[in-house]
Amino acid sequence: MLARADVDNQSAMRAHLIQMFQAGIAACHPRNVLPPHLPEVERPVVLAVGKAAGAMAKVAEARYPDARGVAIVPHGVAADLRRIALLHAGHPVPDEASLAAAERLLAEANTDDFVLVLLSGGASALACAPAAAGLTLAGKQAITQALLRSGAPIAEINCVRRHLSRIKGGRLRATLTLAISDTIGDCPHDIGSGPTVADPTTVADARAILERHGLDAPLRETPKRVGGEFRIVARAADLLAAAAREAARLGYRPVILGEVEGEAREIGASHAGIARESAPGTALISGGELTVTVTGEGRGGPNLEYALAASGHDGISGLAADSDGLDGTSGAAGAFFGADAEGAAAALAANDGASWFAARGALFVSGATGTNVNDLRIILVGAPA
Repeated sequence: MLARADVDNQSAMRAHLIQMFQAGIAACHPRNVLPPHLPEVERPVVLAVGKAAGAMAKVAEARYPDARGVAIVPHGVAADLRRIALLHAGHPVPDEASLAAAERLLAEANTDDFVLVLLSGGASALACAPAAAGLTLAGKQAITQALLRSGAPIAEINCVRRHLSRIKGGRLRATLTLAISDTIGDCPHDIGSGPTVADPTTVADARAILERHGLDAPLRETPKRVGGEFRIVARAADLLAAAAREAARLGYRPVILGEVEGEAREIGASHAGIARESAPGTALISGGELTVTVTGEGRGGPNLEYALAASGHDGISGLAADSDGLDGTSGAAGAFFGADAEGAAAALAANDGASWFAARGALFVSGATGTNVNDLRIILVGAPA
C-alpha cells in the first residue's frame, strides 16, 4: 500500500499530466483552429467525416447559418448539430453504416455548389465503398482486421484502403478540404486515406503490402490528378508544442522527442530508458502513432501497451493517451503509469493493458475530445524545478 505522501505525490503528478494533455487538446480543437480557415461563401455543402467531424461540423454551422450537408462520426460519439445531418458508422473496422455513409457523401458532393470537406483521422473506416464488384463488406472487414492485428504502419493500411475504394484516394469531389492531421509527416493522401486528394501510390504498392502479410484482394488504380484546395488546420506538432508550453508553465523542462513510429512496447521501454538518464524536473513529450502486433485476447491499444512497457521505474510518472479519447479496444483514452509493474509482463503478453490498469485505478478516461491529432505521451522525471 502506498504511503500518504506517495499518494499525494501521485495525485499531483497526474494532475499535471492531465493539464498538459488538456492544453494540447485545446490547441488542436476545431473551435480554436478551424474558424480562420473557413471561406467567405454563403451556403456551402459541408461534408465532415472522421473522429473530429462532429466538432468541425458544429463550427461550420455557427459560421454558415444556411449550411447543409452531413457529418459522419464513430458509433457512440455525440454531436449537437441542427442543420447538418449526423450519421454514425464503424471504426476502426467499417460496418454496414460505413457503406451508407460513403454513398451519402458521394451523393452530396455531386453538385456544382461549393463543397467544403472537413476531414479528420478515422474517415478511412467511417466511409467505406468497395470498388470491385467481387469485393464485399465482409472482405474489406477481414483485410482491415488482419492488417490492424499485424502491426502494419497506418500508412501501409491506408495505401491498401485507397486501392480498394470508390471514395478514397481522390474520388470524393471537394472545392476546399480543411483537415486535422493524425498522420506522421502530415501527408494529405494519408489523412483519412485522402478522399479528396491525388494519390501518389500505385496498385503495385498496395499489392506488395498485401503480399507481405499473406493477403489478397481486387485492387483498383487511384486518380493521380484531382482538383480543389487542401489545407491542414491542426497537426501533431501543435499538440506537442502546446503540451510543452504547459509543462514549462508548471515548472518542468520540456524535451520533445517528436513524432514516433514503431512497436508500442519497444518504444515504451526505450522512452523509460531515456527517462532514467534524464535530470529531475524533465518532461519527455512525444507523439505519433505506435503499432501493436496482437497475439493475445485482451483489451487494449498502443498507448496502453506503451504504458505497460514503460512501467516499473521509480521517480517517473507518465501518461500515454490518444488525443481523440479512445485507445484501441480499451474503452479509455490511455493510462497513467509509474513505478508499479507487478504483473505487467503477463498483461503485455495477453495484450490486456485495459484490465491491468483498471485494477490499479490508472485508466485515463477523457471521453471523445472533438479532435484527433494522434497520440500524446508524457513522462515526468521527478517533481518540477
